[in-house]
Amino acid sequence: MRVSPAERQAVEAACREAFPPGTRVLLFGSRLDDARRGGDIDLLVELPAALPAADQVARRSRFIARLYRLLDEQRIDVVMADPQGDERPVLAAARRQGVELARA
Repeated sequence: MRVSPAERQAVEAACREAFPPGTRVLLFGSRLDDARRGGDIDLLVELPAALPAADQVARRSRFIARLYRLLDEQRIDVVMADPQGDERPVLAAARRQGVELARA
């Protein structure tokens, strides 16, 4: 896994600041492969309960803004998972291969 301790701490801090208790943040994608170089930080945010769309967008924006401040604007992709039957293929792949980085 190609995430530094500082990057992991930044994800943990931003998660606790932006999301309700019970939220999990998983790393998935190219950063899981130690043999590769570069790549953006792909994060799956699993909320413990459904939030209104406007609240979800505001929290996601707060999370990303905090990460940019802490990580000097690295490329970060954030996918939000609604706990109520969201079956998008990207979520299935992220859940299957993802590694938990943070929990609020």
